[in-house]
Amino acid sequence: MKILFIGDIVGKSGRQVLTDNLKALKNQHQPDITIVNCENAAAGFGVTPKIAQAFFELSCDVLTSGNHIWDRKEIFDYIDTEPRLIRPINFPPATPGNGYFIHLAANNKKVAVVNIMGQVFMATNLTCPFRTMDSVLEQLSGKADVIFVDFHAEASSEKQAFAHYLDGKVAVVVGTHTHVPTADERIFPNGTAFISDVGMTGDYNSVIGMKPQPSLNRFLTKLPQRLEVADGLAELNGVVIEVDETTGLSRSIIRIKC
Repeated sequence: MKILFIGDIVGKSGRQVLTDNLKALKNQHQPDITIVNCENAAAGFGVTPKIAQAFFELSCDVLTSGNHIWDRKEIFDYIDTEPRLIRPINFPPATPGNGYFIHLAANNKKVAVVNIMGQVFMATNLTCPFRTMDSVLEQLSGKADVIFVDFHAEASSEKQAFAHYLDGKVAVVVGTHTHVPTADERIFPNGTAFISDVGMTGDYNSVIGMKPQPSLNRFLTKLPQRLEVADGLAELNGVVIEVDETTGLSRSIIRIKC
């Protein structure tokens, strides 16, 4: 089984480079499931129902998100009606939407896609991602052949520790959120594929997807400054993971960009 994951889509240019390249990527790698992180797709902050639907029409199977999922008010109702758009599962229980989705792949294997968020330098109202995953694994026992986790977190140390905690229990842990791709993709000793951050799909002539000047003003003046999404030529970043269907663990992970 092959899994294609595309890192955080940022703004219009990120959406465009996905549109321009996804078909060719799927033809090249022949994934059984395509997963996209969409939480910055709407002008850098959140996602709208219209944009989410456009991703599904591009043949994206599951959309993950993160801390910006609630930035667009129209998503509150939509996320309750579209189970393929998921939000971090360690938000409080009354939060709209779901934290995982089980996708039936073309090979008749069930892939559970889990979205979860870190605590270090992140929101304080989240439950512990480690303990939350213990509960999630119990819920998914016997329901999924393969488990994929998008860990939306700031600190590389937390991401690495989280992957070690889940090594041998899930097929994949990919890091998202920091928008800077890392070069540490690998298979852990017990078969879990990992990368600290897949990187964003957006304009890299920017400050993590935003126009440089407002970000510079923040650092130079320490005053509030409205950030604006960069809209130059974008680069797509992602990973392709090959999973052994009999064990539910990974054989390889490679980075892709275009």
